[in-house]
Amino acid sequence: MFGVSVVELWPFLFDVLAACMVTIKTWLLPVCFQVGISSSLRTSLTCEQQLSTSTSPDRMVSLHPLLDNGITPGSDSFPGGTLKCLCPSSPVEITLTTNVAHNHACGCSKCWKPAGALFSIVGVVPRDELSVTANGDKLAIVDESAVIQRYACKECGTHLYGRIEKEHPFYGLDFVHAELSEEEGWQEPQFAAFVSSVIEQGFDPAKIGEVRARFRELGLETYDSLSPPLMDAIAAWTGRKNGKLPAAA
Repeated sequence: MFGVSVVELWPFLFDVLAACMVTIKTWLLPVCFQVGISSSLRTSLTCEQQLSTSTSPDRMVSLHPLLDNGITPGSDSFPGGTLKCLCPSSPVEITLTTNVAHNHACGCSKCWKPAGALFSIVGVVPRDELSVTANGDKLAIVDESAVIQRYACKECGTHLYGRIEKEHPFYGLDFVHAELSEEEGWQEPQFAAFVSSVIEQGFDPAKIGEVRARFRELGLETYDSLSPPLMDAIAAWTGRKNGKLPAAA
């Protein structure tokens, strides 16, 4: 039609789309925010303001306090330590007798993250290396229907650990947040997982490239699932379970 091919129209269509996005961000969103036309638009704007605040001109996205100022390497010989909830008095305490493994930034909506953080930092330990050592009566499971039973403090809401009780590739591993410890030496983050999931939680899709770029600056690979070694472990477990692979020795 009109003697113009679809291929020739693509650049024009993308320019129109980009112009529309600029119009929405620079005119419609501020107007809606001020006059209260749409609560959903206000929510999106609030998410963008909270999750995209800069701590320096070179840092467009705030990921997590442990990442924003660079990564501090851990120690391979670190023997573990104690993690505490954020209650100012009588905090819940758990003790780990080993360092965490597969520590990573996670963008899912289930993992606990500190206020204002876009990602959580979570790692795993064998369940027999974890024990509740103080005020365990304050713990409650956040969602009993979830595969990972996340135990959180009923007062401050901090997640202390997550445990899998059903048949699962990661059965026997507990999920923890080493940042809740005052000791130094915990394994540093190794990668970023479920990165695109932050969009589902209200993060501006147009800025997800900045998020991935920031992770790359920190030397962390980004994935929209788990890291390849963990995905391989899941696949191998599934293969053994359905008889396609021999049982583990």
